[in-house]
Amino acid sequence: MTTKLSLLRWLHDFSGLFYPRLCLACAERQPPQNSLICQTCQAGLPRTDLHLHQDNAFTQRFWGRVPVYSGGAMFHFVKGGKTQKLLHRLKYEGKPQIGVELGKWYGRELKQSPWFADVQAIVPVPLHPRKERLRGYNQSDTIARGLSEGMKTPWYKEGLRRREFTETQTQKSRMERFGNVEEVFEVGNPAALAGKHILLVDDVMTTGATLEACARVLLTLPDLRISMATLAMAT
Repeated sequence: MTTKLSLLRWLHDFSGLFYPRLCLACAERQPPQNSLICQTCQAGLPRTDLHLHQDNAFTQRFWGRVPVYSGGAMFHFVKGGKTQKLLHRLKYEGKPQIGVELGKWYGRELKQSPWFADVQAIVPVPLHPRKERLRGYNQSDTIARGLSEGMKTPWYKEGLRRREFTETQTQKSRMERFGNVEEVFEVGNPAALAGKHILLVDDVMTTGATLEACARVLLTLPDLRISMATLAMAT
């Protein structure tokens, strides 16, 4: 077994001589071992401090719509920037490990925030099974898995289910986004979630239509508190 592991490690190092492992944010520099993002990009990505404040630009988007206890996004979404590049690779280029790594990173930070420290369950925004089969994974679930590891908190992949196959939200207006996700979700595991502080997870927060639709369904359970987290927030 030891010989086999040594051989695999040697082959990995040898292939690196010809195909160096480059940062997934800039594609220019090599990241540290066991990371996907180089140290320069780690330091330069457009971070937010939203998780440090209960009342912030994230939660304000839901005022008068749905009660959100706390909310945060790891990065500002800048069109054409490195955040967009990472999210595109996560969502469309078969790189689920990006979601897991950034989720772990953000999860450790959220655990230190008084507004997220008592989260009891993490629930990703679901994809329709057909879309998940086509993509091979749910990008929001990869983030939730990483957050779960970073926060030492259980996550429930089937906490929510998507009942209907809807069109992509990318090119839709604000009102079209709300209409596109109305009444398409259902709770998948009511007994495990009732009475808990839930962290609802998605990749990007734009209008908040999808997060709101999911929150409304979850809030049909008794004694529930909803917080939200995304990797990025569009301004």
